[in-house]
Amino acid sequence: MVLCSTALTVYFASHSIGTVVVTTLACSLLLQLAYFASVLFLIRRSGCVSRAGQRAERFDSCKEVGSEPPDLDEVTNESPDLLQRDQMRAICGFMNRSLGSRRQH
Repeated sequence: MVLCSTALTVYFASHSIGTVVVTTLACSLLLQLAYFASVLFLIRRSGCVSRAGQRAERFDSCKEVGSEPPDLDEVTNESPDLLQRDQMRAICGFMNRSLGSRRQH
């Protein structure tokens, strides 16, 4: 629709078929570039939104598990599975504290 109206406008203004063809091709190229840029923008925005949602889910699960870091004595006497769990709790606690300080500002 846009290309047809552009072609008719250019033809009535210039009465040249060559100008109409060149202008129509240039207009179609601009439309394709705008479409491509808008698709890239939407893909990037959806990626940012999904990453933010994943972060929020991780922080919510950290609150459920607990956010207290383990004591050093407890860490040295525990099995590797428990050590990994406690490390995750410590990381979640750090992330919760850093998010809390951002929210307060």
